Amino acid sequence: MSYGQREEMLLDEIYSNNIMELVSFTNESLGNVSQLEALFDDTIGLINEDGETIYVFGDAGIGKSILTQKIQSLWARQELDIGTKFFFRFRCRMFSCFKENEAICLKDLLFKYNCYPDQDPTEVFRHILQFPHTVLFTFDGFDEIHSNFDLSSIPEMCSPNEPTHPLVLLVSLLRGKLLKGSRKILTARTGTEIQRNIIRKKVLLRGFSSSNLKEYTAMFFKDEGQRTLVLNQLEANPNLCSLCSVPLFCWIIFKCYEHSHSMFDSHELPDCSVTLTDVFLVMIEVHLNRSVKMSLLKNNTRSQAETFKSRKDALLALGEIAYKGMENSLFIFEQEAVSSANIPEEDLQLGFLRTVQGYSGCEDQATYEFLHLTLQSFFTALFLIIEEKVGTKQLLKFFNECSSTETAQPACLRIPWLRKKMAGEDPFRNNEHFHFTNLFVCGLLSRSKQKLLRHLVLPAVIKRKRKVLLTYLGESMKSHLKGIARSRLPNYNQLQVQPNFVWMLRYLYETQSEKVGKLAARHMHANYLKLTYCNAYSADCSAISFVLHHFRKRLALDLDNNNINDYGVKQLLPCFSTLAVIRLSVNQITDSGVRILYEELSKYKILTFLGLYNNQITDVGAKYVAKLIEECSSLEYVKIGANKITSEGGKCLAQAIQKSKNMFEIGMWGNRVGDEGAKAFAEALRNHPRLTNVSLAFNGITTEGGRSIAEAMQHNNSVKIFWLTKNDLDDEAAMSFAEMLKVNKKLVHLWLIQNQITARGVKYLCEALKENTAIKEVCLNGNPISQEEAKAFENEARIICF
Repeated sequence: MSYGQREEMLLDEIYSNNIMELVSFTNESLGNVSQLEALFDDTIGLINEDGETIYVFGDAGIGKSILTQKIQSLWARQELDIGTKFFFRFRCRMFSCFKENEAICLKDLLFKYNCYPDQDPTEVFRHILQFPHTVLFTFDGFDEIHSNFDLSSIPEMCSPNEPTHPLVLLVSLLRGKLLKGSRKILTARTGTEIQRNIIRKKVLLRGFSSSNLKEYTAMFFKDEGQRTLVLNQLEANPNLCSLCSVPLFCWIIFKCYEHSHSMFDSHELPDCSVTLTDVFLVMIEVHLNRSVKMSLLKNNTRSQAETFKSRKDALLALGEIAYKGMENSLFIFEQEAVSSANIPEEDLQLGFLRTVQGYSGCEDQATYEFLHLTLQSFFTALFLIIEEKVGTKQLLKFFNECSSTETAQPACLRIPWLRKKMAGEDPFRNNEHFHFTNLFVCGLLSRSKQKLLRHLVLPAVIKRKRKVLLTYLGESMKSHLKGIARSRLPNYNQLQVQPNFVWMLRYLYETQSEKVGKLAARHMHANYLKLTYCNAYSADCSAISFVLHHFRKRLALDLDNNNINDYGVKQLLPCFSTLAVIRLSVNQITDSGVRILYEELSKYKILTFLGLYNNQITDVGAKYVAKLIEECSSLEYVKIGANKITSEGGKCLAQAIQKSKNMFEIGMWGNRVGDEGAKAFAEALRNHPRLTNVSLAFNGITTEGGRSIAEAMQHNNSVKIFWLTKNDLDDEAAMSFAEMLKVNKKLVHLWLIQNQITARGVKYLCEALKENTAIKEVCLNGNPISQEEAKAFENEARIICF
């Protein structure tokens, strides 16, 4: 009975599916999760069978907490059939509330700090110990634990009946030392280090795709006319759309719209089209207007500045408690802390703070937290700006916190319970909340916010703080870029950046200072920016464009393996006139994004490399790429493998390549062009003057398509490397390739790995090599050839069977 539904908001109103991706230890995609049951299915995404913890990670606001609530809600309604009888959902920040000398046993942790059994607790606990596989734990927000507890002293074994520090119980549960066989879901923000051997699966939350956003909009706005208005406004504002790809920010924007619509009959989305700071300012304004009497609200014409000015004391008090918590990475506030900040009851009702279940045993006293961690970051930043006594050191405190961890220990030492605790160091440290505080400081000190802030603080104070910030950002950017790895490539000077650099770009964008943007561009001293695996999402493309549009020379931009999607492509429009290389592989891009690329890049005709591997592109998108190949004669490399292209799209691409005189490489691995597509590519290859590297691997090509390719290659003098791995080519196809090799003396590497070629087919190829001294290898690994059969070809080193 004590499980209850303590949440203030109904899940059905705020939860919507977003992109949930199973990944390897190195964050390579293992496929998407479409049903929550798949999280517990060992046939999908298992990376460590000895681990017991499903590790879910993602950025702030991406939906980790809501996901754990949704799982519990489905379980409670018996709509999640995973064999779980007991469900314990913990919020990890509660562990920060325990004193260093506190000791409790596992039964108390479960039944005093989570739920209370309706039957005899001893009997229930005995059953749990006997059948641990029937138990599911969710530990939400591992990075929100703050403790100076010395984790190096944690014992290897822990008794379920022996009192010990609650953090020891948590670590022992995750390790599998307690209740071995129970299942655990652990969530944390991106960048939190978790010991590998506890992880069973890794799940990355990426936020809303364009289709997810439409679904969420339909769920939020029941009225069809209102929904259409919102979708049209989002479509017209790619920056707002990009912010809406983060579920939390989308919810805030929609709630603000809902408020304006109901109170002011406004049919416009809030004017937060530039930065995240704008979004949060509108949110604060909406909350502050709750204090205005309903009878007056309809006629309320107060400006945002007047609204803020009228509640300055409340904002300052909330900012002070946010700042004090942020200083110590504390996110739960006891009644005493709230009382000492002199926050009156009416301000507690504004909705910025909410009451939460008490964890200290003081059930009669309320415990508070901010509505979301990013809101605490915003109020911290607001305090740093409007509190006149804040000096330079204090203003830059969290910038220095972030920069000091960028050069922190290697990963093996950042694993919380393996490293030795440094003096005064928090072993659970994650600095994303500091990053958000810095971002809001930059936004609040932007020139456009000065009109608002002068109602809260003296203009001279704003000017001083703005000067300090811009000077710091300039020096920091210069220093940061000095330490970044660089590479000399043909025609390019490459800058290989780290994920922290994306935060630096976000800071710069939030300032909206063209001077700062130009300065950053000048200090890059490179024309190839490599931002792979940087956890960049679509809204970050605004920040990237903010800096890169200052470049006047040709540029290469590598954004592979991020979460850019179609909205991000729109945000890159200011850069397209200088982009000679654009790499957007593994980025959730659909045909709509490809259309934007075609329409813009075809204007400038300077593109040499287009990387779109492993996205969501169909034949429609393939046709746009084909048109780009035809119209952009400079285009030499196209990587469009692992998409959803069939024979129709394959034919269009092949015909475009046939017309192109400059195409050097085409990568089509992992599509489904089949034999019809293969025949079209065969015609493209015939007598092509320059095409050198070709991949048609894993494309469902059978003997018929193979014969066409082999025959065409007899008339090709340019192709050096040909990948035909993972198709359905048999001995008959091998015979055709053997005939080709007797004629074609330019091909250097032929990969026929994982096909259906037997020893008979290998024999044809081996015989052909007697007449061909040019080819270096014919790779046949993974075909149905036994080691005994392979011995017959040992004398031909260029035939590789194993």
